[in-house]
Amino acid sequence: MIATLYYIVAMLLYIVASPFFIYLRFKPKYKDSLPARFFLKSNSSFTQGGVWFHACSLGEVRSLKPLIENITTEHVHISVITQTGFHEAGKIKNVEVRYLPFEIFLPFWIREAKVLVVMEAELWPLLFIVAKAKGMKTILMNARISDKSYASYHRFRFIYRWIFSYIDVVFAQSEGDKERLVDLGAQRVHISGNIKTFQQLSLSRHYPKRPGTRVIVLASTHEKEEELILEKIKLHANDQLIVVPRHPERFKKVNDFLQEFCINHQRTYARIQQDDTMQADIILCDTMGELVNVYAIADIVILGGSFIDGIGGHNPLEPAFFGVKIISGKYIFNQKVLFNCIENIEICEEENLRNVFEKVDTLKNSMIINSGQIEPLIQEILGT
Repeated sequence: MIATLYYIVAMLLYIVASPFFIYLRFKPKYKDSLPARFFLKSNSSFTQGGVWFHACSLGEVRSLKPLIENITTEHVHISVITQTGFHEAGKIKNVEVRYLPFEIFLPFWIREAKVLVVMEAELWPLLFIVAKAKGMKTILMNARISDKSYASYHRFRFIYRWIFSYIDVVFAQSEGDKERLVDLGAQRVHISGNIKTFQQLSLSRHYPKRPGTRVIVLASTHEKEEELILEKIKLHANDQLIVVPRHPERFKKVNDFLQEFCINHQRTYARIQQDDTMQADIILCDTMGELVNVYAIADIVILGGSFIDGIGGHNPLEPAFFGVKIISGKYIFNQKVLFNCIENIEICEEENLRNVFEKVDTLKNSMIINSGQIEPLIQEILGT
C-alpha cells in the first residue's frame, strides 16, 4: 500500500512539473478538467450501483441521450474527459456526472455498478480491468476502427487482445468494423449501426433568418480551412455566411481573418457573442453549442474537417436532420458509417469545390436514410 502511494505521488509530481502540463493548465478548455482528472478536485466517486456510461466529448455524450432516456429502472452515471462533454452531460436529467480520473486513480475511485458502457475508442485498459474486478458487465458501444488507424491497431494487436479479454460485448458500427475488431481479439461482436442516428435534435434557441437570404454555414472548420474554402467559393449578393470553427481557441484567429475578408469584399461583419441579430453578411459563431441552432436556418452546409488530410471529417447527421444541401471534402475516414446513412451529400476534391458550389442550387437536399436499432442495445445494457 505504501509503495502504491509513493508511486502515485511520484507520478503526480512528474506530471505537474512537466512544462506541457503547466501550459495546458492555463488554457481555458482544461481549467476544470485537469484538476478534476489529476487531483480529483470536486470529482468524488459515483454512488454505487446503476448503469455507468463513459464517453469522451460533447458529441459522444449527446449521442447517449436517447439511450439514457430509455433507461428508467436504473440510476445512471456518466464519466467524461472534456469540459464540453461535462457541460453537455449536465444537461441530461437525473444523471451523476464526473470526469474520468487519470488511470492510476481508477482502482480507488471506481465503485461497483451493474454495467459499464464505454463509447467508441475509449480503450483505457485499467478502466475495464477494474470494472471486471468489481463484478461489472463491460460493453464497448459504437465501436469503430477507421481505415487510417487500422494498420497501427493491427501492429499492436497483442495489446488489444489483452484489453478485449476484459470486454464482454462489443457493438460495432459496420460489418467492416466488426471484422477488424474480431481480428484484434474482440468477442461477441454485434453490428448496431451508429448510435448517433438515434438522436432527435432540438433547438436551444431560434435564430431569425434574414428575408431573401441564402444562408451558407462553414461548419466545424479547422486550421486553414476557412481560407481554403473562401478562396474557392463565390458569394452572391444575397448570401449570408456563418462560420463555426471546431475549436474555441481558434475564435480570435478566425475573427481576425474574417474581419479582413469583410473589409476586402465590402461585407458587413458580426460575432454572435456580441450581436446575435443575424443581420450581418458574414457572422462568426464564437459561442459553443450553437451549431445545431445555426443548422436550423441554413440552406447550404460545407462540412469542415474534410478538406485537409488528418482529421477525418465531422458528423453529417446533424445538418441532414434539417434537410440542407451538404458539401464535404474527401477526407471523411472517421465518419464513413455516418456518411453512408445519408443520401445526397456532395463529396468533392478541394480543387473542384469552386465548380460544385457554382452548381449548388441544382443539388438535392440531404436526407437520412439508414439508422441503427436501439432496442438490442437497451436489452444488452439492462440484461433483459
